[in-house]
Amino acid sequence: MAIKKGNIIKVEYEGRLEDNSIFDSTELQGGEPMKFEVGAGLLIRGFDSSVVGKEVGNEFTVELKASEAYGEIDPQLVQTISRDQLPEDVDPEPGMMLSAHDDNGAQSMIWIKEVDDEFVTLDMNHPMAGKTLSFKIKILETGCEPDPPHTHECGCGCDHD
Repeated sequence: MAIKKGNIIKVEYEGRLEDNSIFDSTELQGGEPMKFEVGAGLLIRGFDSSVVGKEVGNEFTVELKASEAYGEIDPQLVQTISRDQLPEDVDPEPGMMLSAHDDNGAQSMIWIKEVDDEFVTLDMNHPMAGKTLSFKIKILETGCEPDPPHTHECGCGCDHD
C-alpha cells in the first residue's frame, strides 16, 4: 500500500553533503529506525514529502535543494558585533555555538562565524542552511493513520493514543 500523509512509518536513512560526507544517519542516531508521521511537519519538507507514494521495502535516494531542506542563507541573520557585547566569560572562536533568548523566552542557537581583535560575526541561520543534501532512505514499515484517534488495542503496532 502506498504511503500517504498521516501514515506513521519507520525508516533507515543516511544523509550526505555535496562533498559526499555523511552528516546524519540512522547509525549516528543510535541505530534505531526513525519513526514519524508523514506530513506532520516534524522533518525537513523534502525528506517528509519524498516518502509519499512509496511502499514498505522501497529504498531510494533523494537530493534536496536548500529550499527543500533547511532553507537558503538569509544575510539578515548574519550580524557583526563588537567583542565587548559578548558576555565576559565567553572567549569566542569560529564554529562556537551560543544560545540566545528573545523577549518571549524562546531560545535560538547562534554560531560564531568569524572573530578578530575587535569584532565577532554571528550567524543565526541554521548550520545546514544553503546546503544541498542527499538522503538514502529505506522504508521499513508503516503503521496506521492516527486520524481518527485510537488506542493501543487497535492492533496497528503504533505507539500513539
